[in-house]
Amino acid sequence: MLDVCLLGTGGMMPLPHRHLTSLMLRCSGSDILIDCGEGTQIAIKKKGWSANPIDVICFTHYHADHISGLVGLLLSIGNSERTRPITMIGPKGLKRVVESLRVIAPELPFEIIYRPLEEDEEHIDINGYTIHAFKLRHNVLCYGYSVELKRAGKFSVENATKLNIPKPLWGRLQKGEQVEYGGLVYTPDMVMGEQRRGLKVTYCTDTRPVPVIEKYARDADLFICEGMYAEKEKLAKAKQYKHMTFYEAAQIAANANPKQMWLTHYSPSLNDARPYLPQVRKIFPRTYLGKDGKSLELTFDKDE
Repeated sequence: MLDVCLLGTGGMMPLPHRHLTSLMLRCSGSDILIDCGEGTQIAIKKKGWSANPIDVICFTHYHADHISGLVGLLLSIGNSERTRPITMIGPKGLKRVVESLRVIAPELPFEIIYRPLEEDEEHIDINGYTIHAFKLRHNVLCYGYSVELKRAGKFSVENATKLNIPKPLWGRLQKGEQVEYGGLVYTPDMVMGEQRRGLKVTYCTDTRPVPVIEKYARDADLFICEGMYAEKEKLAKAKQYKHMTFYEAAQIAANANPKQMWLTHYSPSLNDARPYLPQVRKIFPRTYLGKDGKSLELTFDKDE
């Protein structure tokens, strides 16, 4: 199971009803945060969740509306008796940016592990998640993220019995371990079926449409995409500032076919996005408007 909460949906500046950009994912007591705009820790508290289990923080880029809430969040986590490390992932310059912000929070009871992104596409396995980072096209270096929970195949009791594999070894093989016992080597492929469909959430914001977004959003359980501008006449402005319109985001979703798409990162000038939704749904019917605190519980498909 994967819990998803869109903590903040605003772009550029916070509004009374709209925190700045942030997404939180929870699974098995190890949480991921993507972006940390101003108000993120308040949004977490409003949701009733805790910041303490956040093990990974990913940054799309270093504009203030995506990182300005970090120091307060780190101080709150530090005051929650956390001591285990937090891994931070982001474009190059990651350590310099974070350490500059930490001038006002120099002492934390946990280590920060920096994992800067160097390639156009990178894949990181951490705490049971697979994080795919892919370069976008904004006016500064920016990445999107696709987070997967992979799911192993079914354990075959029949194969394990046929191969005379001792029962005490079954659990270790099921966890993916290679086991040596009694002079023989047993490997997971002896008893595990083909990998089953897992869960995937793809998140991208602050970009023009680029083909790589479609690649990582394809067949996602949830695609969260920026919709900076709802008005069609603002396409020129979207191109100028390297953002997207609702309709461009919907076209990406139509090509990638996720189960659903949430729009986010709205312009401060957009007070009510609802009147634009019918036109957007003509392009991709499973489009929904993101709002602060919007949540979803994703579960694995039931086995046939």
